[in-house]
Amino acid sequence: MKRRFFSTALAATAMTAMASLPACAQTSERPYVPSTPSSRIGSLMQISVVDRGTGAELPIYRHRGEYWVAGRPGARYAIRARNAMGERIMAVMSVDGVNVVTGETAGVLQNGYVFSARERSDITGWRKSDSQIAAFEFAAAGNSYASRTGRPDDVGVIGVAMFRERMPEPPPPPVTPFPRRDDYGGYGSERERRSESSSYQGDARAKAGAADSAAPAAAAESSGSLARQSAPSPSLGTAHGRRETSYVGKTTFERAQSSPDEVIRIRYDSRENLIAAGVIPVPPAPRWPRPAGPSPFPGSDPGYVPDPPSRY
Repeated sequence: MKRRFFSTALAATAMTAMASLPACAQTSERPYVPSTPSSRIGSLMQISVVDRGTGAELPIYRHRGEYWVAGRPGARYAIRARNAMGERIMAVMSVDGVNVVTGETAGVLQNGYVFSARERSDITGWRKSDSQIAAFEFAAAGNSYASRTGRPDDVGVIGVAMFRERMPEPPPPPVTPFPRRDDYGGYGSERERRSESSSYQGDARAKAGAADSAAPAAAAESSGSLARQSAPSPSLGTAHGRRETSYVGKTTFERAQSSPDEVIRIRYDSRENLIAAGVIPVPPAPRWPRPAGPSPFPGSDPGYVPDPPSRY
């Protein structure tokens, strides 16, 4: 059965500005080589998180098999999605375990956004209507929309479940049953041949019906397994920000299968917490090599030249 889904708005979005990394001091003994974070992840769609204040895609750090971004409390952000395929893709998006379109506790079989081939769009907030959103805004976990609606367990994670579209199947070729000889050496009548053909097609419809009835059970099992997954609650969440204008339309989309073709998970917290947890590497403090012999700068006390001590 076909369901209706939201198609993304085609409004102009802010241009991408890649974040530049500051130069790091190096020593002559062991130079510090910083890890290079990516800014986009995903195969069917490229997903990134954009700071709307600066227009920069936030660096995505990989740590112990998980992806992380650092948010600034009070900053508005967007989930930027680029369809990398030459076909339509549906993306079911969640923030803090809440569906960004419907506000339901997120599940992969819920409504989402449909992206045309090669389309790029910024999802900037919780969908309030066909023309308005409430902006995504980094805030303390207790002030997040999920916590304020009684669902604090999954605060601090962004999820995107992607589905390919079911393509229409070509009509089957006409069935031509093998002719059967009768008792007199002739072939069966036209009526018998029509009866055999109808029986074959009836069996095909019965098999198709059995497959369709099995699909909801598989979908329910997939949804339940994802719902049991939970992430720790970090100190930063996403608030229900100010209202903004954002237009979308509605379209129909039939999934090629009940389970997602790809799932992206990005966790987030404040930069200070990610540094403390070892997610964001910090360069060591620079050390000045001490040369052999007298040092031209043996001390570093500020001030002016004092008088020498009096002679005895």
